[in-house]
Amino acid sequence: MRKKEEYKNTGKLEEWIEELNEKSDKDGMISGDIVNDFVNENHIDIEGLDLLNAALHEHGIDVYMNVPGDEDSEENNKPLKKIQPKPSKRVSQGIDDPVKMYLKEIGTVDLLTAEEEVTLAKAVEKGLLLGATEEEKINADKAKKALSDANLRLVVSIAKKYLGRGLQFLDLIQEGNLGLLKAVDKFDYTKGYKFSTYATWWIRQSITRAIADQARTIRVPVHMVETINKLNRISRQLLQEKGREPTEYEIAKAMDVSVGKVREVKKIAQDPISLETPIGEKEDSHLGDFIEDQDAIAPDDATDSILLKEQIEELLTNLTDRERQVLELRFGLKDGRPRTLEEVGNNFDVTRERIRQIEGKALTKLKKLAKNLL
Repeated sequence: MRKKEEYKNTGKLEEWIEELNEKSDKDGMISGDIVNDFVNENHIDIEGLDLLNAALHEHGIDVYMNVPGDEDSEENNKPLKKIQPKPSKRVSQGIDDPVKMYLKEIGTVDLLTAEEEVTLAKAVEKGLLLGATEEEKINADKAKKALSDANLRLVVSIAKKYLGRGLQFLDLIQEGNLGLLKAVDKFDYTKGYKFSTYATWWIRQSITRAIADQARTIRVPVHMVETINKLNRISRQLLQEKGREPTEYEIAKAMDVSVGKVREVKKIAQDPISLETPIGEKEDSHLGDFIEDQDAIAPDDATDSILLKEQIEELLTNLTDRERQVLELRFGLKDGRPRTLEEVGNNFDVTRERIRQIEGKALTKLKKLAKNLL
C-alpha cells in the first residue's frame, strides 16, 4: 500500500481534486456514485481515500452521502481489525442487550482476504449470467451471504459515527446492512479494488439517506440536507476565522447564495419542539399551556353568541311551526349548515318559490318583533 506522503509528493491528490471539481455542480456538490466510480477507476486504496475525503472537504466539495456534523477521518474509513466476540466496553456502553448479542454474533465471523473476496465475487458474477445453472445460482447466493456476513462489522463501525442523529443504533445498523447488500451486488472485482473500501460508500449513503428520511419529525429532502450540511460547515469555518458568530450576509457570500436563501435554509434546519415539553422548575406546566390558540373563541365572543342564540330562539317562538322550521333549515340555526331553497322545498315537498314566500313572511314578522323590543 502506498503511503500518504507519496500521494502528496507525486501530485496525484491535486489531480484527483481537479477532476472531481469539474464533475461537481455549481453548488460545489457531487454525487457519491460519481466518487465511487472515480475511486474504482483510479484504484485508490484506503489511505488514498482518506486523503481524498479530507481534500474534498477542504476544497468545499460536498458528497451527497454526508450528513450535518459528519467529519471524514482516517478512523471512519479504515476497515475494522478483527473484533473479539465480546464487544468492547466503549462500544457497548449505553447500548441495550440486543445490540450486544448482535455484536457477539457477528464477531465470530472471520474477515476475508483479498483473494477470498475475489473468489466470492466471481461466484456471484457466475450466478448472475443469463445461462447460469441452478447450482451456480445457489452458489452465488451463498457467496453473497459470505461476502456480506464478513463485512457486518464494517457496518457497525460506520454506524457508530452516526449515533445521536435521530435513529437508534440497531436502526442505523439495519440501514447500513442494506447499503452493504447493494455494494455486494455492484462490486466489480476486476477493478482490483478492496471490497471494504467500495462498500464503505454504499453503507454511508444508505445510513445518511435513512437519517434524512426518518430521523426528523418533518422530512427534509436529501438535497436540502446537503445544503444544511454545507451551511453548518461554512458557519463553523467562519466562526473559527473571525472568532465570532458569522452574520447571514457573510454566510451567504461564502455559499454564493442570497441572504434570503440562508434564512430559508436556517428555518428548514430547525427541529420542531413538542407542545408537551415541561416548563418551569417543578415541570408542572407544558409549553402548549402558554401558546395562544388562534382558532379558539374568546370568552366574551362565546358569551355574546350564547345570548344571541337565546334571543333568536325566543323570537322564533312567535312564528308558526313551518315558518320556524324553514328559517332553521335556511340559515342552519340547528346544525350550522344552511340549506338552499331547493333542499328546503324537497324537505317540505313544496316548490322553491313557496319556500321563498314562507321565508320572506317569517323574516318580516321577526323584523317587526325586533323593532318592538328596541
